[in-house]
Amino acid sequence: MLAPDLTLSAPWRKSTRSNNGAHNCVEVAPAAGAAAAVRDSKNPNGPALLFAPSTFHAFVNTIKTGRLDLS
Repeated sequence: MLAPDLTLSAPWRKSTRSNNGAHNCVEVAPAAGAAAAVRDSKNPNGPALLFAPSTFHAFVNTIKTGRLDLS
């Protein structure tokens, strides 16, 4: 299987939580053969995580419920 094209021309969207100059941003883009690709907005040429549809939905739900909050 070939890796999807995740170049800068991909339609990356920044998290809505990254407003106000926050430096801890993530970006999400659709990826062929996956539900989404996720990357660190500070390093757009760095690695991206590819999520299958069910895995991406579980990831988003985990974040929304605060189960990854360290505080």
